[in-house]
Amino acid sequence: MLLVYTHKITPRLTYVFKQFFLRILQIPVSFTTVVDEFVAHNGPKITYSKVPLGSEFFIRSHDLLFEQGVNDVDVTMSNWDDVPCFFSIGKNSTIPFDIFAASFYLLSRYEEYLPFVQDKNERFPATESLAYKFGFLDKPLVDIWAFKFLDLLKEKFPNYEYKTREFNFISTIDVDNVFAYKQKGFLRNFGGFVKDFFSFRIDAFIERFMVLIGLRKDPYDTFDVILDLSKKHKIKTIVFFLIGDYTTYDTNVSSTNSVYRSLIKSIGDYVDVGLHPSYFTMKNADKLKKEKQRLELIINTPVEKSRQHFLRLKLPDTYRNLIDLDIAEDHSMGYARHYGFRASTCTPFYFYDLDFEIQTPLKVYSFAVMDTTLNDYLNYVPAVAKSKINQLKDEVKRVNGTFITLFHNETLSNNLRWKGWKNVYNDVISEINIK
Repeated sequence: MLLVYTHKITPRLTYVFKQFFLRILQIPVSFTTVVDEFVAHNGPKITYSKVPLGSEFFIRSHDLLFEQGVNDVDVTMSNWDDVPCFFSIGKNSTIPFDIFAASFYLLSRYEEYLPFVQDKNERFPATESLAYKFGFLDKPLVDIWAFKFLDLLKEKFPNYEYKTREFNFISTIDVDNVFAYKQKGFLRNFGGFVKDFFSFRIDAFIERFMVLIGLRKDPYDTFDVILDLSKKHKIKTIVFFLIGDYTTYDTNVSSTNSVYRSLIKSIGDYVDVGLHPSYFTMKNADKLKKEKQRLELIINTPVEKSRQHFLRLKLPDTYRNLIDLDIAEDHSMGYARHYGFRASTCTPFYFYDLDFEIQTPLKVYSFAVMDTTLNDYLNYVPAVAKSKINQLKDEVKRVNGTFITLFHNETLSNNLRWKGWKNVYNDVISEINIK
């Protein structure tokens, strides 16, 4: 066990130290404000305070972990060898910055509580983040810091038995539209025929017709592929279903549709099922509750996993609403227009509510890359997209973290703008299993 001496034990301090040591480095940690207890401890120990007690492993503390509320914090970037860092603390410290305050700043999403310019969907955009501005968005920086810190800890305490965590992979699938043509009703399909005809999309016109008369499978019905790959490669898979009412942004088949409901039930027999709350649930707790109840009635089991449609996430409001509904896991932590690590970590972490100064029971799973980011926003061809996904995977593997991808069922259709993308998903899944 690692013992930490500090002049004051706060909720922020215990939160970030447990994330840093217990969940990332697999080292049990405890705290003391008693000097004699610290001196008597025979195992690994560090001092986290303003001044060292002697010549021990010492990190000079920044004020952030001893404050309350959200303040205008000055962030100036520097470097720890070849790794970016901030909250520099001078030469007396074993390392040149407060690694714990900096980790807390990133994990708590402190910057998302400060004033920012939101995008057209009222989201916190990547371009407003510290990680984007200083070029470390594609790095799980907190985990990199932790393992770099571990090397120093091993030098100081070589006799301690350090555990090593294993690399983990989670494939997540969002179902925004379960079918491209089937079960959409006469009016929607008639409008689709007209649009395809006058847009000279003859292939789509013919495909729609063939699907509707039963001579061809609906291109978005790729769930057999998803389940087969999950089973073959023993990949943890979570499928998030959109079952909100029809709006401009929510265009799925109705949740009352018997075919759709049957499909959700059957998929739930093989992989985990989660809720994909509709566009307007970000600010509407009642709508969120209604949709959760709908899904629970379909799968006959409590819904514990969620990811916001359009990744519309407003802190702390959206997370508080999820907590009130007993959602245990959120998978919305990522950006639509950019790949990378929104919270600068590839380790699941608990949401810390800065207003109430408490660690909540909601566990946050940050995905690293989304298919539509690479295809629609960055215009990557499949080969380039696969290369980028593998680069991000390798970053996570270096720190034995959890690599999470976000694909859609329609991505595997090889239909229209998704031609060639089925192979991207297949190759990514297969290569992760091999290595």
